[in-house]
Order: sequence, then structure tokens, then C-alpha cells
Amino acid sequence: MIVLQNIVFGALVGGLYGVAAVGLALVFGVLKMLNVSHGELIMLGGYASFWLFSLWGLDPFLSLAASGPALFLVGAVLYLGLFSRLVPLHDEEKLKNSILIGFGLALILQVLAILAWTADERAITTAYAGQVWRLGAVVVPLARLAALAVGFVALGGLHLFLHRTDPGRAIRATAEDWQAAALMGISVRRTYLCAFGLGSALAGVSGTLVSIADAVSPSIGLSWTLKALIVVVLAGLGSIFGTFVAGVGLGIAESLSAFFLGGVYREVVGLALFLIVLAVRPSGLFGRP
Repeated sequence: MIVLQNIVFGALVGGLYGVAAVGLALVFGVLKMLNVSHGELIMLGGYASFWLFSLWGLDPFLSLAASGPALFLVGAVLYLGLFSRLVPLHDEEKLKNSILIGFGLALILQVLAILAWTADERAITTAYAGQVWRLGAVVVPLARLAALAVGFVALGGLHLFLHRTDPGRAIRATAEDWQAAALMGISVRRTYLCAFGLGSALAGVSGTLVSIADAVSPSIGLSWTLKALIVVVLAGLGSIFGTFVAGVGLGIAESLSAFFLGGVYREVVGLALFLIVLAVRPSGLFGRP
């Protein structure tokens, strides 16, 4: 039963990995840019929900209605001010320069967060934070389970947006071939802006869920960016729910490795899976060759 308990905890954490990775995968798949400051956007989303809860007592699940749109606007500003300048470049140059911009932006956002909120960890403690659901000997924290459910709903909404709306179809068409999309009358630059904003909004949602399930601090950005990168490689591009499943799988693998091998091997297992999948199937487990 201890093993089953670790699987449950791993799945709950892995769901957050999946939600965080989808935003990064969306930006990379459409714009061919790698925003390595994605984790810092997750951090900002977590702080937004924390302060809404601290100042006005707004439930963190309700604060999703604020953190998501707020991070969409932050992403739009970052795209217009920084990343849009990379659009005319070739894909290889675009990727390299976006990584450089992302690293610089990550450092700036981390320093600004320390100046604004200090380096202390912040966590949201609600009235239902300690409540659990018992399935025999297995304990399931209700707050973490609700966070997993909300993340799944958010990804379902993204799936419907991309497949059932005209802006979503424009994003998919641009990701396939931006030149053909432009010939069909799609505004590529506007589509890029929308995609980058959506990726940032998903980061805001992830940050809120992290603040519910764990804690936020200015230093969490790099670790969440790395987790998202590993999940994107494991899943491959082109499948939203495949990315979510890969995140859950990574969380379970980390939890079981910590149980059987010790906590020091938790991160090693994730990196090992990253290298194995990259070597055997570069397109990912759910991506198209």
C-alpha cells in the first residue's frame, strides 16, 4: 500500500508538470521559440493568487479567473516588447536568440520578485487544506486532487479552443506552415501574439495550482522550466493530453524512484528518461515523427 500511496502522490504532482509543460509546448510548437523564462511566469501566477488570498481572502481556485488573464497580458507585453523581434529570423537563429532572451528575462523577473516579495516561500493555507479522502489505506489530499482536476479541465478547454474556434484553427494552421497560413489570409503576427499569450496564461494557471499544492518563491522558476522541458521531450509536440499524461508519468516515476532508491535519485530518474526518449524516439512518445 505504501507503493500505491507513492503512485497517487506522484500522479498528483505530475499533473501539475503536465499543465506547466503544455504552455511551453504551445509556444515552442507555434512560434519555434523556447521561452526558458516560462517557470518565472509560473512563479508570477503563484504570487498573484497568494496575494489575492492574503489581501482579500479570495479562494485560490476562484483567483484562476484573475491569474490566467493577468499572465496572458504579461505574455502579450513580453512578446510585443522582446520576442516579436525574432519572428523574421530563421528557425535556428530564432531558437538560439529566444533562449538567450528567456535566460535574461528569467534573471530579471527573479530579482524583481525578490525585491518585491523577499526570498521567503509563500503558501496558501485554506480551510480545506488539510482535508483528505481515504481510499482504504491510501490518503488523497483533496486540495491536490482538486488542483489536478482543474488542470485537466483547463487543458480540455484549450483542446476545444484549438479545434472548435477560428482563432484556435488559425494557431494550428500557423504551427503547421506559417507561409501557407498567411496565403490563406491568417494574420501570422496576431496568431503568434495569441499563442504566446495563451502559453503565458497556462503558466499563470499552473502557478495558482502550485501555490495551492505546494509553495511559491522567487527561486522556483528554473526547476519548473526544467520539469516542463523534460515533459515536452517525453510527450513530443502535437498532443495536449499526451503532454498531460507524460507529466503524470514523470511524477509517478520520480515518486517511485525516491521511495525505492532514495530522494537523491528523484531528479536523476527524470533526466534519465529525458535522455532515453531523446535517443530512442526524438519525436516523443505522443508526437508525430
